[in-house]
Amino acid sequence: MTASATTKGLKDIMRIDAGINGDAQYIEQITWMLFLKAFDFKEQEWELTQDDYYPVIPQEYRWSEWADDDEGLTGDALLEHINAMFVALRNLDISDDPKKRKWLVREVMDGVNNFMKSGTLLRQVINRINKDVDFTEVRSAHLFNGLYEGMLKDLQSAGKAGEFYTPRPVTRFIVKMVAPKLGESVLDPACGTGGFLASAIDTMLPKATTPEAYQALQGSIQGIEKKPFPYLLCVTNLIAHGIDVPDIRHDNTLRKPVSDYTLKQKVDVIITNPPFGGAEEKAIANSVPAELRNTETADLFLVHIMALLKDGGRCGLVLPDGFLFGDGAKAMIKKKLLEENDLHTIIRLPKSVFAPYTGINTNLLFFTKGKPTKGVWFYRLEMPQGYKHFSKTKPMQDEHFKPVQEWWGKAEKGQWLGRTESEVSQYVPVEDIIAGGYNLDLCGFPHETVEILPPEEFIALYLHEKNVISGRIENILGRISAAMNQEFNA
Repeated sequence: MTASATTKGLKDIMRIDAGINGDAQYIEQITWMLFLKAFDFKEQEWELTQDDYYPVIPQEYRWSEWADDDEGLTGDALLEHINAMFVALRNLDISDDPKKRKWLVREVMDGVNNFMKSGTLLRQVINRINKDVDFTEVRSAHLFNGLYEGMLKDLQSAGKAGEFYTPRPVTRFIVKMVAPKLGESVLDPACGTGGFLASAIDTMLPKATTPEAYQALQGSIQGIEKKPFPYLLCVTNLIAHGIDVPDIRHDNTLRKPVSDYTLKQKVDVIITNPPFGGAEEKAIANSVPAELRNTETADLFLVHIMALLKDGGRCGLVLPDGFLFGDGAKAMIKKKLLEENDLHTIIRLPKSVFAPYTGINTNLLFFTKGKPTKGVWFYRLEMPQGYKHFSKTKPMQDEHFKPVQEWWGKAEKGQWLGRTESEVSQYVPVEDIIAGGYNLDLCGFPHETVEILPPEEFIALYLHEKNVISGRIENILGRISAAMNQEFNA
């Protein structure tokens, strides 16, 4: 069975149900069921292997108790049971919960809903999940990953603004270059659905060959996500990747003043694609020092990232072009970045990497905390031969990063061995960057040719850009209106 066949099978059942209205509801419905199935598998494992195990989900609401039997509860009886289950799990007593397992279940279930109206169709969905997804089998684990990736792409088609999917080749490349090691703490402060963290786990898990190393990995992965739906997807994703109780906070990283971070809260590695193109309210912007303050979400995240890294800590992240050439507060942020960190590499990606969901030009920045920048290497990643444009049907692949991987070289004593200047790469001393007003827009633009997209992809791109622009206009008008009202009432 393939992931696409499972996805199609589930959709074919659910589209008949009167309660499912579009991809977003379909994905939320499937995800909370996958979460309960995955968590039940973990709980069975804990019962057998842990002396300090304690029951988490009440027995009657565990997946294996009510869902595993293909001819079990159905119709109205199933709906009544699930409604009662939601009430029970949202009100779990967490007073005696040393491993925060009950807390996790309560937090997840509080943010989701059962949309299906037909208990008969719901039973069919459950049976299909049981048939295709078995967490005890390696094959099914791969199928889950495929199913999960398919749901993320469907989520983009559903038009969920600001939650666009980071292509997995991008997450895997960043993780490979930053190279998190066992024993290091790894954070994504805008973790979304957990793509970066899952890639980090995939990198470190094969090396966790002892019980001690495995437990160290369990406690090293951290994430923060503001929105409830991506939060649910992230938790489920990490459980499926072997993390017993994912340390994912349902919170806004930007809400905490950067001056309040303690040494205990700082981490060794940050890997992330922070949201960009949005504007934050003034109260959120005030979380950073006045000279660095603006309302651009990505800029604020970078300030927080610098504060969250330990000395010697490493970061790889995605940022839009606007940050590279921006002045004002952006220039002050870049000044701080260069003075307090070794910004050793900037890679400009082809424009269409995120197509058709956004056409914003993006870059990958890599830096190490604690020593000032002496110079920056710039690399322009060209479109691979045979490609005019990345698209939904022809997305970026892992092998497309091969040229920059071969160029990357090795860092020794502050020098990069093996790197050379070429048509697509150059080294710029930090003095030149400072003299240029902290302009980091020095990669040049990849050579691209125009390609006529298929109608459905063109429409998807158009609608996304329209929604982004409309959102920005509404945000600006809202702030103007609020300011005028404040002045009028003064």
